[in-house]
Amino acid sequence: MPGTSATSIRWSAYEHEHIERSIDWFWALGIVAISVAIISILFSNLLFAILIIVATFTIGLLARTPPELIEFEISHRGIRVDDRIYRYNDIISFWVEDEEGPPLLLVDTTKFMSPNLIIPIENIDPHLVRTFLLAHVKETHMKEPVSHKILEFFGI
Repeated sequence: MPGTSATSIRWSAYEHEHIERSIDWFWALGIVAISVAIISILFSNLLFAILIIVATFTIGLLARTPPELIEFEISHRGIRVDDRIYRYNDIISFWVEDEEGPPLLLVDTTKFMSPNLIIPIENIDPHLVRTFLLAHVKETHMKEPVSHKILEFFGI
């Protein structure tokens, strides 16, 4: 349930938009993967063929799995994504993308394993999020990474 107070902004959103895939999509994924695996075997690259098959199986499983509902909070301590908090001293900059598509909060962090956060903003005014964060972090224009758009295409 979304909520705002003088000290925090809270909301929930799905980690990504779930797209129901038809059986034809899975057939196409399998045919392309098997074709690439056969070509890599013909070029004596068995390891790459195995990697393609494992990656395809993983993509197929993830495309069928519905997204989780994630809790977000922006407070004086930092940005919380479920149970993980990103403190302001670990955040380099942010950008609220509300021009194209659904609003997103893009966050650039110093964290090695998760340097960029792409947070969907739902049921909260994006300008409120921007105003709250401007008091703590600098705003820098950013775009959603192409890799994230590709993963969303596959439903991951």
